[in-house]
Amino acid sequence: MTKAIVFDILFQKRVKMSTLLKPLFVREKLLEGRLRLFTGVEFIRLFPGSQDKAKYFLERQTKLGLFIRLKKGLYMLKTDPAGEMEIANKLYQPSYISFEYALAYYNLLPEMPYTVTSATTKPTRTFTYDHKNFSYLSIKKTAFTGYFPIKKEGQTVLLASPEKALADYLYFVVLGKKPMNERLNLLNINRKKLLSYCRLFKRQKLTQMAKTL
Repeated sequence: MTKAIVFDILFQKRVKMSTLLKPLFVREKLLEGRLRLFTGVEFIRLFPGSQDKAKYFLERQTKLGLFIRLKKGLYMLKTDPAGEMEIANKLYQPSYISFEYALAYYNLLPEMPYTVTSATTKPTRTFTYDHKNFSYLSIKKTAFTGYFPIKKEGQTVLLASPEKALADYLYFVVLGKKPMNERLNLLNINRKKLLSYCRLFKRQKLTQMAKTL
């Protein structure tokens, strides 16, 4: 069997997959499974088949406009895009939303920042999608806590508590990597919780700063 014939057989198998799975059906199934944002593995789990067939379908439908490729292996329905908090959680894992974005969410800062900020145990990274920045700052594994799931636009996202978001933020202020925002509203902050989270970073200067706020 020549290489040309083998290639033609493989191509026909891929084409068959693309014709069997109709875009409208795929969209409906993804929405039923609450998968506006999904990985290639999740796609295969929902539509069983070979990885090659799934990859071909995803690549083809991305070009045709059914999907948006956010990064390698991560896709989103273009017709039903996910919210920025859901995107932030999925774009770089493990992570939870924290720092300025979480502080603004709780009205501890007066304005929502342009960048969606998250904490992670992986190396610091920044992604950009649709003119929106998604920033991930690395913290110690021992400090990777103090977050919880909330419902947002029908999806579950991981968000730091007000005190943990503030502790994360102050940690980078102490490191000299973030400026101190003088407009922080700390009236409703639980000082005991704040101090307990600050102590996780094992920096005396951070603990002292939290005590004097």
